[in-house]
Amino acid sequence: MAQDFPPLKNDLLLRAACGEQTERAPVWVMRQAGRYLPEFRKTRESHEFFEICRTPDLATEITMQPIRRYAGLLDAAIIFCDILVVPQAMGMNVIMNPGPHFTDPLNTPEDVEKLPREVDVDKELGYVFEALTLTRKTLAGQVPLIGFTGAPWTLMMYMIEGGGSQTRQKSKTWLFKYPEASKQLLERITDVCVRYLIGQVNAGAQLLQVFDSNAGDLSPHDFATFALPYLKRISDEVREGLKARQLPVVPLTLFAKGAPAFLSAKAGYDTVGLDWTLDPRDVVKFTDDIADGRTMALQGNLDPVVLYGGREAIEREVKRMCNAFHVARGGACKGWIANLGHGITPGVDPEDMRFFLECVHKYSAVPSA
Repeated sequence: MAQDFPPLKNDLLLRAACGEQTERAPVWVMRQAGRYLPEFRKTRESHEFFEICRTPDLATEITMQPIRRYAGLLDAAIIFCDILVVPQAMGMNVIMNPGPHFTDPLNTPEDVEKLPREVDVDKELGYVFEALTLTRKTLAGQVPLIGFTGAPWTLMMYMIEGGGSQTRQKSKTWLFKYPEASKQLLERITDVCVRYLIGQVNAGAQLLQVFDSNAGDLSPHDFATFALPYLKRISDEVREGLKARQLPVVPLTLFAKGAPAFLSAKAGYDTVGLDWTLDPRDVVKFTDDIADGRTMALQGNLDPVVLYGGREAIEREVKRMCNAFHVARGGACKGWIANLGHGITPGVDPEDMRFFLECVHKYSAVPSA
C-alpha cells in the first residue's frame, strides 16, 4: 500500500491531467530544477551530477529549490533525477563529462548479452524511491510530485550511441539492420521502466511522465514500429500493476518530442505533451476522437527560447499560447497543463522564468482578447 503523506493543498495539475476544467492552467517547467538557478549551480560546485541523483537528501534539496523560489507560482515539483539511471540499473556505466558518456556502449546485438537478464529495480533504483518519499514529505502537500522515466526508444538510442548524437546513425542503423534484436532490447528496457514507474508511485509520485525526447528522429512508420508498442505497454502495464498492488492509479503523461501527435495519442496516456512546433487547435480534435470522446489533456508548449526574448516578448507569446489552448477547448481552460515545449535552458534569467509563470497565471485564467 502507498505510504501516508500530508494532504494535497493544490490539486490543479491532477485535475487538469484528468481532463477537467480548471480555474486556470496549472504550470510547471521541464528541467525546472536545473542549471539556470544559481542555487543549483552552487550545489553542483561540490557534488557530481549522479552523486546528487543517488543521494536522497541532495535530490530532495534540488527538487525543492524552484518550489521555494517560485512559491505560489509552480503547480508541481518533479523529482531531480535523470533518464539514464535506467541504463545504469541495467548494468551500463554512464558518466557526465560534461554531457552523458557511456564508457562501453552497445555496438552489436551480441553486446546486449553482457547485460544482466534480471534487474532488481528496488536494489538498483532504490535511491530514487527514497528521494521521492523524502521529497513528498518535505513538500508537505504544497504541490503534487511528478516521477518520470525515459522512453524505451530514447534510452536505447543513448545505450547504442554512447551519448548525445546529432544523426542517431548507430541507433537507427540497429532498427534497420537488426530489427528483431532491436525489439528484444526495447522489450527489456520496457520491463525495467514499468517496474520503475510502479515503484515511484509506491514511493510517493502523484503523476508520471515518460520522456521520449528523440521520438522525432523516427519516421511515422518507424515510430509506430519501434516506439509506440512499448509506450503503450508502459501505459497499460503501469496501470495494471498499480491496481494489482492497490496503489493509486495516477495520471500518465507522454512527451514524445517531434512525433506526430495523433500517434502519441494512441499510446493511451492521460496527457500528451506538445512541443512548440504543434498548434493545440490542430491537435485537439483527433486526440479526443482517439480517446473516444474523453478529454485527453494537453501539455505545453511555449518555445523555450522565448524566455530569452525579454518581458514584452514573454508576455506576448504566453498570451498567444493561452489563446490557442482556450480556442482549442471551446473557450474553456479544460485539460491543459501549461509548460514549455521542451526543457528550460541554462542561460535563462530566473526572474524571466518568474515572469513567465506570472503571465501563465494571468492569461490562462480568462480568455484574452
